[in-house]
Amino acid sequence: MGTTFLMALALMLILEGALPFLAPNLWRDTFRRITQMSDGQIRFVGLSSMIVGLLLLLWARA
Repeated sequence: MGTTFLMALALMLILEGALPFLAPNLWRDTFRRITQMSDGQIRFVGLSSMIVGLLLLLWARA
């Protein structure tokens, strides 16, 4: 289980680093827009991301 967690963490870091590496201007503009969102909007984006991730995980395990 620990190896799976580390692999998932590594994949997350690779995906998170892809946009700033490939398109730094787009990443900067996106980050600027995120900082202008309200707390509720940011929470909604976070919740949506977690739900999509959970659904993908359940789908991959089936």
